[in-house]
Amino acid sequence: MSTAIILFAHGARDPSWAEPILRIKALVAERRPDAQVESAFLERLEPSLGDAVRRLASMGADHIVVCPLFMAPSGHLRREVPELLRDIRAAHPDIEVELAPPMGDAAPILDAIAEWAARQG
Repeated sequence: MSTAIILFAHGARDPSWAEPILRIKALVAERRPDAQVESAFLERLEPSLGDAVRRLASMGADHIVVCPLFMAPSGHLRREVPELLRDIRAAHPDIEVELAPPMGDAAPILDAIAEWAARQG
């Protein structure tokens, strides 16, 4: 099985907003040399989630984990993302597409943010 990871973020008008996402992408790729790693955005930035999946599919991925870089299961994760995933799965029935929990559900993320905040001021 060829696994791929998509770091999926909201997006913004300013392209520089994506810079931290691209740094995270590089760090994930270092830690997972066995997986292809892509970024994707819900709106305003490229690639879209569908475009990222198509690219990974063309590279032979048959298992894709979408990691939402959202703090909480927002309306986007409750409404828009399931619709996007339904369309993606229909277009790529031979690929397993899995949605990870939002990053705010991960204790290490919350601990890292708390540590950072505690060191301020």
